[in-house]
Amino acid sequence: MMQTAGRVCPLAYRYGAAALAGAPERVVDTLYVVGGLYGNLPALARVSALFAAEGGSAALCFNGDFNWFNVDDASFVAINAAVLASDAIVGNVEAELGAPEAGAGCGCAYPESVDDAVVERSNRIHALLQATATRHPAIVGRLAKLPMFARYRVGETAVGVVHGDADSLAGWRFAAAALDDAGNRQWIDEAFATAAVDVFASTHTCLPALRSFGGGRRPRIVINNGAAGMPNFAGEPDGLLTRIALSPSPHPTLYGLRAAGLHVDALPIAFDSGRWQEQFLANWPPGSAAWLSYFERIRNGPPFRRQQAMPPGSEPLA
Repeated sequence: MMQTAGRVCPLAYRYGAAALAGAPERVVDTLYVVGGLYGNLPALARVSALFAAEGGSAALCFNGDFNWFNVDDASFVAINAAVLASDAIVGNVEAELGAPEAGAGCGCAYPESVDDAVVERSNRIHALLQATATRHPAIVGRLAKLPMFARYRVGETAVGVVHGDADSLAGWRFAAAALDDAGNRQWIDEAFATAAVDVFASTHTCLPALRSFGGGRRPRIVINNGAAGMPNFAGEPDGLLTRIALSPSPHPTLYGLRAAGLHVDALPIAFDSGRWQEQFLANWPPGSAAWLSYFERIRNGPPFRRQQAMPPGSEPLA
């Protein structure tokens, strides 16, 4: 059966967890992982301010889908200039800008649980972004050279940064529901072992999650920041980023884990939501594809609660 564009996971996206084991490793004291910025300039400004307050050896890594709503030339250039000045890996949005796969659409590889209308609108959003990208070939060329994953060491802890999951750029096995699925547990255990990492940091699914698997001296943690550029919880306007560090955060955190001397936290990105809505509506007026799919979330958050993202049995840190 032929799959609909937007539900396809191109073969080129499938790197396999073993590829992470051999990736070059950058050693830092603090790692920020920012996924799903979605072209939100006010969120980018807030991320920059948060990161600037960190001391010691620190890295800021954008793990894909930093483009999406930024279909005007000025914000397309501004987002990519800032991201490409930091560490970055490609998301499906960027992968489909440089070398689009036939039939991939937006490259999201949406599961069947996502409505067909949402998938179709995502393909239309990406087509408009693609049109903007063609006017900036130098940027597209740089995006095409980005890796699909990155590896860091924070203290004694190995961290694999991915966009989707341990095997694929557009994988969904680090979504909250998948992390809680007993049928997925063997794959998760094997992913840690094969990638030779203690922590996976991901995004892609647009909803956050933090889970710990097993005990012992070394952590085995998956943290998905959901979206840096959109609200992640009902009634809460902030984006989220992942902070993995040897020291406590100098900023407020929403929830987190402490393991093997490591702080693994979700930090709120308190961007100017009024300014962001104005910028969004300038590109995506009422009735447009992105407005229909996302504006209610941008105003009020998704139907998702903070407790669904947090480790079972834990309490909010803020």
